[in-house]
Amino acid sequence: MSRTAAAAGLTRGLGLVAAMAIILANVIGTGVFVKARVMTCNVGEPWLVMAAYVLGGVLALFGSLAYAELSTMMPHAGGAMNYLRAAYGRRWGFLYGWMEFVAGTSAAGAAIAILFVVFLNDVLGGALSPLAQRVLPLVVLAVVTGLNLLPVRRSGHVVTALTAVKVSLVLGIGVAAFVWGDGSWGHFGASGAAASCADVPASARFGLAGFGAAMIGALWSYQGWDQLVLVAGEVRRPSWTLPRALVGAAALVTVLYLFVNAAYFYVLAPEAVAGVSPDSSVAREVMVRLFGAGVASLLAAGLMLSSFGTLYTGTLVVPRVTYALAQDGLLPAAFARVDPATRIPRAGVLAFGAWTIVHTASGTFEVRSDLSVVVLLAFLGLTVSTVFRLRQTMPDAERPVRAWGYPVVPALYLLAVVLLIGNTFVATPGRALAGFGLVALGLPVYAYYARRRPPDGPADRPDAPRLPAAKTPAAAHAEALA
Repeated sequence: MSRTAAAAGLTRGLGLVAAMAIILANVIGTGVFVKARVMTCNVGEPWLVMAAYVLGGVLALFGSLAYAELSTMMPHAGGAMNYLRAAYGRRWGFLYGWMEFVAGTSAAGAAIAILFVVFLNDVLGGALSPLAQRVLPLVVLAVVTGLNLLPVRRSGHVVTALTAVKVSLVLGIGVAAFVWGDGSWGHFGASGAAASCADVPASARFGLAGFGAAMIGALWSYQGWDQLVLVAGEVRRPSWTLPRALVGAAALVTVLYLFVNAAYFYVLAPEAVAGVSPDSSVAREVMVRLFGAGVASLLAAGLMLSSFGTLYTGTLVVPRVTYALAQDGLLPAAFARVDPATRIPRAGVLAFGAWTIVHTASGTFEVRSDLSVVVLLAFLGLTVSTVFRLRQTMPDAERPVRAWGYPVVPALYLLAVVLLIGNTFVATPGRALAGFGLVALGLPVYAYYARRRPPDGPADRPDAPRLPAAKTPAAAHAEALA
């Protein structure tokens, strides 16, 4: 089948509501329920935690404005791979997909699996042994991998329901805190600097380094705002829907996050927030204070569902990216094979699940989440930079939407990315080096497969047809919402 014919097989069935739901499903996962602890340890003061969430939301919004131009210019499946390939060549498109596989979404999945078991332990009243807490995340990932081998269409309604659970949890915690809590606004003027802060390095506490580390925590909570562009080829009226979904979802998530974090600090003093055990969550401690351990266990069950939904959706997406790379001859052909019965790229799902299990067995939640954020942030910045590059190299290309505030807004985004990555090398250098080291391993892999490919050329332009990926979670989501 030709590329043009294959591309014609994509169905543009995603409207604005479904597109925003996809972003919410990816973004609202675990960070907003647990990261307040480590962020308070980083900066000490509640208002600085809130400031980190505001700036994280602004960064997501600024990035969304740039992605609005890029995604409407190239409304193809694969998202950032297309923009990077058109701007900087096939190597950078490959490295984006490689990054998602080896360090980005895989490390994030490992962190979320660890948290799933933390929430399970809360439900069981702390009955899990230390050995069980180490082994069960591996079991959870094996189950998620197995579920991802089933036809995607069957899971559409489940993913939609889990998205509703996520939003309801955030709103429910905030409303409960302000309606039934006997908290104090005076907590916002107190400090959590005296807390012991287990697992938080001294180099990541207080000052500029501490605030930068808190920003990494906030960005973990916003992670996934860009995932919609991976399925841009299935969005209806892309020049109208994509920018509204990207910007609208970023604004909505920011408001939700500020609301629930204000609720945390209204109920708990900052020293109590910073002193929460790494094996629990700030959201649970708030519910214990308000309603007792019984209701907190119900919350933990909801947090399990939220984390499972994020883990499931992330595990669905990345094998589609490796599928596209294999279709271009840049990965083994097995990754491009789709099961005729389920329409699932089985080899990619199994390989991704196995690698995520390796991540889970080799680090804690904080290590895996920080490793994930720093490499994803780097590629988000690199992708935003393509706005400048493509305006120079392809000034006459059709741009249905132009990035608002260009060139100032994307330049500010890039400056923030550079500063945050630099700060990460100061505050947690081991995690940063591990993340970028895994990405660098993709260079010899690319060199091996690219030797049989023609040089970059017209096929890498933004107006060139693209091969469709296998059925994506977005398509199932759209069918469930229809």
